[in-house]
Amino acid sequence: MTGHQLTDPFASAVMRFGVPVVDAATTWCHLAASLTHDDLVAAADHLVLTPAKQRADDRRPYVTTEQLRARVDSYHGPGARAARKALADVRDGAESRRETLLRLILQRAGLPEPELNVNVYDDEGRWIGRFDQVHRQWMVIVEYDGEQHRLDDRQYDRDEIKIEDAIQAGWNVVRIRKGAMLAGGKTAIARAERALRAGGWHP
Repeated sequence: MTGHQLTDPFASAVMRFGVPVVDAATTWCHLAASLTHDDLVAAADHLVLTPAKQRADDRRPYVTTEQLRARVDSYHGPGARAARKALADVRDGAESRRETLLRLILQRAGLPEPELNVNVYDDEGRWIGRFDQVHRQWMVIVEYDGEQHRLDDRQYDRDEIKIEDAIQAGWNVVRIRKGAMLAGGKTAIARAERALRAGGWHP
């Protein structure tokens, strides 16, 4: 473990599980000098996430987007420019690093911005499930399919039923795995774009 001394006048200490730590927004600002743009965005997405289910012992979000923006405005240390640039890409809704990375890959390719982790219902109002990226206008869903979805039998079964129900309700579901994100995400981009165009989207 390596200690660090902070000279940031706007840093504050907060209690986390009985331990005093530097506040989340300041910690994120200080990480800006060492993380890549995408990982910095993913870290902030984690901090600002409003989870579907709150834990009584770990209330979220750790910091709101507005609080993070205010902290970035007051931060002038190493990585300040990177923090301001990353902040523009931060969104509340991504539930994993891979979900954030996929969103950034698709947006950089010029695809439209989706709703993140929102509920989808069929025409009769029955709940189908929550999905990673939803494009309602074009009836397209983009899901990042991580290892846990296939290694957990119960989760896998729930996911398969959810996907089948979405397809029956008229949605075009694109399931992306980590291999599709290699080489700059060419495969992921092509598959998502094909689905969006089929739904009537045009750049």
